[in-house]
Amino acid sequence: MKRLLLPLLLLLIGIGSGVGAGLFLKPGPNEDMLAEGDPCGDPIATDGHVTDAEAVEITQEREYVKLNNQFVIPVVKDGAVEALVVMSLNLEVTIGSQAAVFAVEPKLRDAFLQVMFDHANIGGFSGNFTNGTTMRALRNELLRNARRIAGVQVTDVLIVDIVRQDS
Repeated sequence: MKRLLLPLLLLLIGIGSGVGAGLFLKPGPNEDMLAEGDPCGDPIATDGHVTDAEAVEITQEREYVKLNNQFVIPVVKDGAVEALVVMSLNLEVTIGSQAAVFAVEPKLRDAFLQVMFDHANIGGFSGNFTNGTTMRALRNELLRNARRIAGVQVTDVLIVDIVRQDS
């Protein structure tokens, strides 16, 4: 009987702590991950010719445009290159919009590079650069510029790969 008491006690403690953790980590009613505009919950700021009224309704009918080359962004500190950040991006677009996006890809790449350089210059790629707030700010700015150039057919910017190589 004594041999069964300890395993039974540990089993009950394990089940109780699992249930307690599940209840503690359960999302609340206001934590809807699919808020309008951005999957991360932030509304997308629009600029230029794109207004909230023109925003495309989010549905399952999307295509993905893989931008051909990676983006290489230098991280400069005290006048010297401290690290290089390499990123790959895809764009989520409405059905039938791939050709239109590829037609303006050079302009998109230029705008994206400028956004990434600005992000690097304010320290966006320093420290814990992959935290949610930092990445959400970068994605929102990339999306704003993509919509400014390619229009409302761009519904999201996906950061597929990101690597930082310190010198």
